[in-house]
Amino acid sequence: MLVLSRKTQESVVVGGCDGFERLLKIIVVEINGGKVRLGFEVDKDVPIHRAEVWERILASDRPDSPAGDAAAPVP
Repeated sequence: MLVLSRKTQESVVVGGCDGFERLLKIIVVEINGGKVRLGFEVDKDVPIHRAEVWERILASDRPDSPAGDAAAPVP
């Protein structure tokens, strides 16, 4: 894991060089108390999800998972 410190309006760039065609830019928009607001700039066809949403999406794609069974259509 890479851990970086950033201030408001500072950013981190992922990809965009040495064979990576896509660039993801993450900007610290606001820091307020214990919360940090982030902005993400990337191609429109690249999905961005919160981790808990992404995990539910993955679980619903697996037919052997309990979430997958619950998401399956009822005949």
